[in-house]
Amino acid sequence: MTTPAADGVHTPSGARFAGFEREDGRVGVRNRVLVAPSVICSHIVAERIADANESAICTPHDHGCAQIGADHEQTERTLLNLARNPNVAGTTVVGLGCEHLQSEPFAERIATEGVPVRQTAIQDAGGTEACIEAGAEATADLARTSLTDERSDVTLGDLTVGVVSSDLDRSTREVADPLVGETVDALLDLGARVVVAGTERLAPHTEAAADRGENDEVAAGIREACGREARQPGNAQRVVRHAASTEFESVVGTWGTASVEEFVPYGARATVDEGLVLVDSPSRFEEAATALAAAGASVVVHVTADGIPTGHPVVPVLKVTGDGTTAEALAADIDLDARESDPDDVLDELARVADGGQTAAERHGLTKFAISRVGPSQ
Repeated sequence: MTTPAADGVHTPSGARFAGFEREDGRVGVRNRVLVAPSVICSHIVAERIADANESAICTPHDHGCAQIGADHEQTERTLLNLARNPNVAGTTVVGLGCEHLQSEPFAERIATEGVPVRQTAIQDAGGTEACIEAGAEATADLARTSLTDERSDVTLGDLTVGVVSSDLDRSTREVADPLVGETVDALLDLGARVVVAGTERLAPHTEAAADRGENDEVAAGIREACGREARQPGNAQRVVRHAASTEFESVVGTWGTASVEEFVPYGARATVDEGLVLVDSPSRFEEAATALAAAGASVVVHVTADGIPTGHPVVPVLKVTGDGTTAEALAADIDLDARESDPDDVLDELARVADGGQTAAERHGLTKFAISRVGPSQ
C-alpha cells in the first residue's frame, strides 16, 4: 500500500510510518541521491556537485588511492554498500581519472546491484569546473528519474536499525546502554533487523562474546575479530583496557538479550532478514556509523556520554545520553535523555524520525564521514 508524501511531518500512530520501499524490499527513511567520490582527490568536487542539488548528499573521504590489499577492498566494499543503502535512490560517482579505485568500473559495479548510477571524472570531463558542471547535470537527471514522492505504509519492524555506543562511561553502562538494549529487544520482537558496532571492546571477553553467537560461524568470526583487536597498538588499546575492567554484560548492554544471528565484515551488507547482526567495526562514531549504513541501517541510534553532536550524511542519527551534565549542557544536540526515557519513548522517537522528523544533528546540518582502515597504506 502506498500513500503520497505528507506536506509536513505527522505524528506517527504506534510503530507505523511512511517509508521509502526500495526494489530489494528494504525500507528507507530518507530519499536522497548520493554523490560518492571514488578517491580523496575528487572529494571537494563531489561536495560542490552535491551542494548544487537539495536532494543530494556527499561522502567525502581520504581513501581510494595508494591503498593496498585488504584496505583497498574494504574501501570499495564500503562505498558500494553505501550506494545500496535504502536511504539512497541513486548514486553519482565522481573520480579523478588516475586513481586506484577507478570511477567508471566502480560505477558499473554499482549498476550491477540495481542502483541507478551516473559517473564523471575530473580528467575525463576536462578539469575541475567542467566536472562540477557535468556532475551537477548528471545528479539533477538522477534526482528527476530516481526520486519518488510515493511512500509505503510500513512499521518499525520493516527497518534495519543501527546501534553504536561510543564510550564506556558509567552513565552509558548503567543508564543509556540498558535503555537501548531494551529497545533493541522490542525492535526484534517487531521483526526488525538490528545491526550493532563496536568489536574492539569485545577483545577482553572473547569467549563470552563468541557464546552470544547463534552458530559456530558467527562465533568464529567474533573470535577472529577479538584476536585482531587484542593485537592493536597504542591508543586503540584504550577502549580494550577499559572493557577489560568492565563486566561483559555491561560492555554489550546495547545488544539486548538476543543471540547474534550474523557477523559481517566492515563495509559489508547484512544478509539475514531479521535479528541481531554484529558488524566488525570500531565503536568510534564516524567509522561505526559508516559501517552500520553500509550494513543496511537506514537510521542509527548513538549512545554518547560526551555528547558527540555530529550525524552522518547517509543516515539520520538519534543521539542518546545517560549523562546528566551532557544532557543539560547540550540539550539542543541530544535527542533523548536516557534518565527520563523508557523503551517506548525511544521507539516513538525512532518512528518520528523514520516518518521524516529531523534529528538534532540534522537540524544543525552536522555530518561527518569516515571509513575505517585495516592497516597501513602506501
